[in-house]
Amino acid sequence: MALLVGGLGQMAGAEVLRIGMITPPSHQWTISAHAVAERLNAQTEGRLVLSVMPSGQLGNEAQMLQQLRSGALDMAFLTVGELANRDPDFGILVAPYLVPDAETAARLLEGPTAASLLENNLAPLGLHGLGYGMAGMRIVLLSRPLADGGTVAGRKIRTVPLAQELDFWSTAGAVPTPLPLPDLFDAYANGQIDGMQLDLEGTWNNRFQDYSAVILDSEHMIFPMFAVASGRKWQSLDPADRDLIARLVAEEAAHIRAAYPQIDADYRARLTEAGAPIIRPGPEIFGDAVEKWYETWRERTPLLVQLEDEARALQAD
Repeated sequence: MALLVGGLGQMAGAEVLRIGMITPPSHQWTISAHAVAERLNAQTEGRLVLSVMPSGQLGNEAQMLQQLRSGALDMAFLTVGELANRDPDFGILVAPYLVPDAETAARLLEGPTAASLLENNLAPLGLHGLGYGMAGMRIVLLSRPLADGGTVAGRKIRTVPLAQELDFWSTAGAVPTPLPLPDLFDAYANGQIDGMQLDLEGTWNNRFQDYSAVILDSEHMIFPMFAVASGRKWQSLDPADRDLIARLVAEEAAHIRAAYPQIDADYRARLTEAGAPIIRPGPEIFGDAVEKWYETWRERTPLLVQLEDEARALQAD
């Protein structure tokens, strides 16, 4: 069900915009979308109303992207998957072990390479970039134990269907299995998959720890979010309204980036206190996949080298 900000105070003839996302109402992205909606309603005195459509109400991300391109959907918070499938340069942001933690990830998403992707690579897809958010750093859950010195090879792992992730898991000897987020719980509980790549927030909120023999707190990838507007819709808005929306979304995206280091820490503490089987492994759980992945994708997406340089500079500060 869409949640409409404005209620009885909505002005007659108000323009209603819609923002879509795949995350459930409890997720930080959805909470942040409501924060944008409330501020937009207040600052336009109800003239602009933002209807928040969570949980994939408008379809999966491929469907939402088509709606954005046609102008049928006004705004969205998108994961990197569908964007990277159309322009592989977006996939450099999920490079394994690019940064060590969510704090450094947030800073990297504020850097020049990420900004260039937002400013230059979205327009050919019919989108206007408004900012970066992120979710927690990626971890791995397994329904069967991991032997001492073992790897993820042979496990059927739920992942996002973008080429860089699929290649990483295949190189690690696993069987990458793309599944939409709403189908994940049933697939894990009934054994359709025996592992997943997720984050600490999603693990706790879905009680996946109850079905896991081990939680590998690997923090091996960033999971970026793209706040976007339909290019067609954006051009039709009054310039002053564009400026207002851009400012509000950019401020909330910055809030999301700043929030996730603490969100990760809070959920890690909850899982530990609850006795969840959480351990802190190194890259060895992926065998030699990290090195091989970089050899492949530095050649396919040369922009990756520039992003690696930025990441190293941030860690040297």
